[in-house]
Amino acid sequence: MLEHTLRKIEERLRGAGTLESGQKSELLELVKALKEEISALEVSQPDQAHSIAGFADVSTHEAMRAGKSPELLSHAVGGLSSSVQGFEQAHPRLTEVVNRLAVLLSNMGV
Repeated sequence: MLEHTLRKIEERLRGAGTLESGQKSELLELVKALKEEISALEVSQPDQAHSIAGFADVSTHEAMRAGKSPELLSHAVGGLSSSVQGFEQAHPRLTEVVNRLAVLLSNMGV
């Protein structure tokens, strides 16, 4: 299920015609890094790993939909950022990747 969610995000990004190529590449690289980082978390804390992937999915959906709602995007990205709170020590790279993804998606809503 986790792999399916992350693959869905990648497909959504690849199919996005409205993204600049540099922005699309950066987002795809972040999702690739997220896959790598979240796999370690999935072993020790599967519920948390699924929450992070779920918020990444919803955030990506909200950032890329045609009729963007800044409020919904803000809530989704806020949830994504909150999903890694407390992981800074044990999973600093995961926290960094999620925070970069959140900032990039948030900026897409402007």
